[in-house]
Formats: sequence, C-alpha cells, structure tokens
Amino acid sequence: MNFNEIKQIVNESRNIVFFGGAGTSTESGIPDFRSADGLYNEGTDESYTPEQMLSRDFFMERTEAFYSFYKSKMVYPDARPNPAHEALTKLEQRGQLQAIITQNIDGLHQLAGSANVLELHGSVHRNRCMGCQAAYPLASIIEAPGPVPLCERCGEIIKPDVVLYQESLDMDLLERAASYIQQAEVLIVAGTSLTVQPAAGLIRLYKGSQFILINKSATPMDGLANYIIPESIAKVLGALVTE
Repeated sequence: MNFNEIKQIVNESRNIVFFGGAGTSTESGIPDFRSADGLYNEGTDESYTPEQMLSRDFFMERTEAFYSFYKSKMVYPDARPNPAHEALTKLEQRGQLQAIITQNIDGLHQLAGSANVLELHGSVHRNRCMGCQAAYPLASIIEAPGPVPLCERCGEIIKPDVVLYQESLDMDLLERAASYIQQAEVLIVAGTSLTVQPAAGLIRLYKGSQFILINKSATPMDGLANYIIPESIAKVLGALVTE
C-alpha cells in the first residue's frame, strides 16, 4: 500500500463520501460496540444484554432501567471532536467531501463543523415527547429531576431520537445515503465492523474503484476495498487532508 497514492486520490477528488461507525469517535473517549473493549463485551449489572436494553420493547416496558443504562453508557456530553472529525470538516469546506454518512449518535461531526451529516441511527441531541411531540435538548435528559425525563407540557415520557433495536431506519435518509454512495468517486469507510444491517449493505452500492477502508480489525467487506489501512482513524484522516 502506497499512502502517498491514497493521499493523492483524496486530494484530487471533488466527490468524496465518508461512511463511519463507532470507531470514528473512540479517540474522543466514546467506546465502540463490538471490539474487545467495546460496550457489548463490557457486561452490565443487569441480567440483560446491551442489545436487549437498547430495544424498543425494553424502553417501553422498563423505561427507568433503560434510562439508567442509556445515560451511563450511551451519552457523553463532554466528548469533543478528534482529528478525524476535524479532517472531514476540512474536506467538506474545500468542496471535496459531499456527505458524511454515520452510524454514530454522538453529534461530534456537527460539533466539528460539518454540515451535510446523515445520521442513520439518530442523535442523542434530539429528543421528543411521545405525547405532544415537543422537542428537547440533551440537557433535558441528563438533568431530568427523576429517573425518567418527562415533558414539561404534557407529562408524557421524552424519548431520544435514536434508532433502537426493533425500530426501522428512516427510509428517506437511507435513500439519500444510497444515492451519495452510488454517485461517489471516492468512498472512505472507517471505524465500523460493517456487520449492522441495513446500513452496512449500503457499501455494496458503491460502483467506483477508490474504496478506502480504515479499520483496525478485519471486516466482511475487506475483499471489496481497494485500499485497507489498519491504523488510527484520527491519524490517517489527519494525514490524508494535510496539504
């Protein structure tokens, strides 16, 4: 692998699409899900798996336990963008990066200054009353006086705008993501196991020959990638966008 060749590809393209997962934010102090140190291998104090606790049924039936887990394991209000987020913002500002498609819910891409971010799994920063649909910021979840955040207007439960297990992704958003990937000249995929569907299946829609995969561990899509870089995402992206 010639890193200078990859850097030249990135620098010369005006139609780059980035697809990222939890590994994009690990260097901001947010753990990923499926690595050895990830959330799903950490265990919980409950007799439920993280997948069960992050399901629609669990949210509806054991809302207090859901929020206890969610606020302690899924919300990182003090996290800040790392060099990977900042590098992508630079590419967008140069007019080279057309879209960021992310499986993350942390909002760090927007905090870094990126504008066109497609959040496939929602965001912890958007929350809505299940009754009157009033919108609430993340602070309303964190600072709720009780174990379950309730709407100030109608008293109903406030639900995070994140896609839980058993819930469907936004089809309009998926179609927009698919369109960006199909039309991309360069596709950069980073920090994702590429095992979660239907998001991971989007990668197969890429028709080009400049698929750059940045991931420390192997993925099911390695055979499709033109370039594989098993290194730090922040380090690699930072180096790729340096003049």
